[in-house]
Amino acid sequence: MFLNKALVLPRGSEESGKARSINDVEEAKAVLRLFPIWFTCLGYGIVSAQPSSFFTKQATTLDRSIGPSFHMTAASLQVFRALTVLILIPMYDRIFIPITSSFTRKPSGITMLQRIGTGIFLFILTTVSAALSELKRLKTAEKYQLLDMPKATLPMRAWWLVPQIIFFGISDLFTSVGMQEFFCDQFPSELRSVGLSLCSMITGLGYL
Repeated sequence: MFLNKALVLPRGSEESGKARSINDVEEAKAVLRLFPIWFTCLGYGIVSAQPSSFFTKQATTLDRSIGPSFHMTAASLQVFRALTVLILIPMYDRIFIPITSSFTRKPSGITMLQRIGTGIFLFILTTVSAALSELKRLKTAEKYQLLDMPKATLPMRAWWLVPQIIFFGISDLFTSVGMQEFFCDQFPSELRSVGLSLCSMITGLGYL
């Protein structure tokens, strides 16, 4: 690898402070090996931006009434995401990990990469569910001739969006925690802050 050239020192480089140890080169190699995984996780960042943007925009056009006089705000549907995470965290810790540990013989049940991969797969289900609800929403708007009236409330209940929000909460439980653990664990101790910054950058780029 081209980084090995850093071990070949020109004359006088040690005196000028340009010498690089084998440990420095190996740490640099370890960091570079993580970038393909980082690029793969960018898909998570894109999907993670949808609940606060696309999902909420969907909800603004739907019937959010509960009973004859109470109406939810569009953003209030995100409470199902929080409830999903709150309910599943104890189940993950008390049920999922012991069951998977009995098969894998690992204290964490599954590896960090397996956790990230599971979350990304569930994000695919999230997007499929969102596409189906959006198809239903557009068909309803077309049926009642409301396609050219963006501020109109469609005769379609906002509960159609709950499955995709729940799927998002489940996938977020796996992916976000798995990424934080992975990038913190795989980076050298001196560069762990860089690892956490790269992890946060994934979410930030998804909102661009």
